[in-house]
Amino acid sequence: MSNQYSIFRRFSNLELAVELTSILNTHGIEFIIDDNSPPVDVTFNVGSSLQDSVEVRIQQTDFEKAELILEHEAEKQLNTIDPNYYLFEFSNEELYDILLKADEWNKFDYTLAQKLLKDRGKPIDKVLLDSLKKQRIEDLSKPEGNQKPWIAAGYIFALLGGLLGLIIGYFLWTSKKTLPNGHKVHSYSQNDRTHGKYIFIISLLIFPISLAIRMII
Repeated sequence: MSNQYSIFRRFSNLELAVELTSILNTHGIEFIIDDNSPPVDVTFNVGSSLQDSVEVRIQQTDFEKAELILEHEAEKQLNTIDPNYYLFEFSNEELYDILLKADEWNKFDYTLAQKLLKDRGKPIDKVLLDSLKKQRIEDLSKPEGNQKPWIAAGYIFALLGGLLGLIIGYFLWTSKKTLPNGHKVHSYSQNDRTHGKYIFIISLLIFPISLAIRMII
């Protein structure tokens, strides 16, 4: 069943995730919370970290509905905003950057950024917002940057018969990322994924032999 769900938001702790899920629950949106917090502070990963380790997943078909609900909730808070709130100090360029990178900001800041720009006489409409969302999806859909160091390390560990070769190869080969609209795309380029597949296969062949030799010795 969990395969039908995609990551909607990531949080650094469970309390923040519960605040969101309480809103989703009120509006009848089903969700799953995945707490991936490690027992210790772990940052090793192929090109990522576990800083935001709590994931809230919802069905992809509910993404648009959930976004609208959060926007409405944020709009209710605009009339009670503290005049010293930090966004009031943002330049127009910084506010537009919030609109472009909405996935990196909470819904309240995203909604307030629109209001502040409108109050400053800047053009904000649905066409612009949809265009920014489309641009953001295109940017995030691009494969991650150069993975040559990991590819080289993967081949070395694979040839040495190490388990790490299997892990690196599999990760490069199969890793996917979830876009703000719920769609999933491969994290790495076709070339990097091909290397990951080769690394995984080589490791799969050599690791059992290496393990058997070590046991005999």
